[in-house]
Amino acid sequence: MKDKKIIIRKKVIRYSEESHGGSWKVAYADFVTAMMAFFLLLWLITMIAPEKRARVAEYFKNFSIFRQSGESFMKKSSSVFNESGANASKISLELNKRFATSSANSPVQMEQMLKHLIQEKLGDVKDQIRVDIFSGGVRIQIMDKKGRPMFDTGSANPTPEAKRILGVICEAIKNAPNKISIEGHTDALPYVRGAYTNWDLSTERALAARRLLAEGGLDSARIERVAGYAETVPLVKDDPLDPRNRRISVIVMFQHANPHE
Repeated sequence: MKDKKIIIRKKVIRYSEESHGGSWKVAYADFVTAMMAFFLLLWLITMIAPEKRARVAEYFKNFSIFRQSGESFMKKSSSVFNESGANASKISLELNKRFATSSANSPVQMEQMLKHLIQEKLGDVKDQIRVDIFSGGVRIQIMDKKGRPMFDTGSANPTPEAKRILGVICEAIKNAPNKISIEGHTDALPYVRGAYTNWDLSTERALAARRLLAEGGLDSARIERVAGYAETVPLVKDDPLDPRNRRISVIVMFQHANPHE
């Protein structure tokens, strides 16, 4: 043991400069920043009304770098976003026609157009309007709210609010070729006036909605069905007396959609 020598080896590991470089981190940070900006742009685009989006698109479509180079878009943003008069009406009309034409084969486009329209023109009552897609069709439900009914109590006389809502919806769907179905629903509160029941009330309210749509320009030949369901198809199943169960459903049919599937 005394003759043995102890040898200690020290190994120094040298890394190349490239393995410790931070260039990939810079590239990755740029990529993440660009993606964040892209998704932020998409979110902002979906938040503005279709008419304003069309005006912005129109501005950049006619933009010339030779005539407007060095000019800031922000200086003109007020006029672009708040444009009024004949030109704004023309853009809005053209946009509605475009939606109406393309929506015949696309429930998704119809749903998006209706939601934008409700946000833009019926924002004060948007909590009483529900738009959804079911089995390939699009359903617009106009619901009662406590203190703000769509029909006079116990009657088929629509309130001014109901007339306004149905007027806006009529403008949105009257140019589309799709068949239309109209349904009336009540809550579960028994309503008996002689032989007159919730079945009669829901049916008469659906017929009143049909008349308002026809007066607004909807072709009566497109109306496929008008029906009353009384309280048998509640919207709020856990509370049959919830005022939202009292509603009118206007259904834009795609193919042979069944509203109760």
